[in-house]
Amino acid sequence: QVQLVESGGGFIQTGGSVRLSCVASGGAFASYAMGWFRQAPGKEREFVASVTQNDDHAYYAYFGNERFTISRDNSKNTLYLQMNNLKPEDTAVYYCVGDSTNVESLNQGSGDFWGMGTQVTVSS
Repeated sequence: QVQLVESGGGFIQTGGSVRLSCVASGGAFASYAMGWFRQAPGKEREFVASVTQNDDHAYYAYFGNERFTISRDNSKNTLYLQMNNLKPEDTAVYYCVGDSTNVESLNQGSGDFWGMGTQVTVSS
């Protein structure tokens, strides 16, 4: 059973930066498309970013373009999300997700494995 554990969240001031990490165990990390979703209080869960198995293509939600960067280190079974110029509307729980099929499936929210999430709070 694949387990995903996120870390790196916290309280950040508007305009600040944070890097989230997600460590995978119990599976073949390099064979999974990986991504991040987020859920703010009272809102639906939404796609943030994703990356293909071999890290050759990344996808971003419109709000993450030019502010967020997703990356992965298959040698460390770790996924990252660098977030810059944070805004109060980025406040949410951020979830790491893996999909054993393809990144297109992951982008639709049908991931096979989900972490428990890490809270990011951006103060105005």
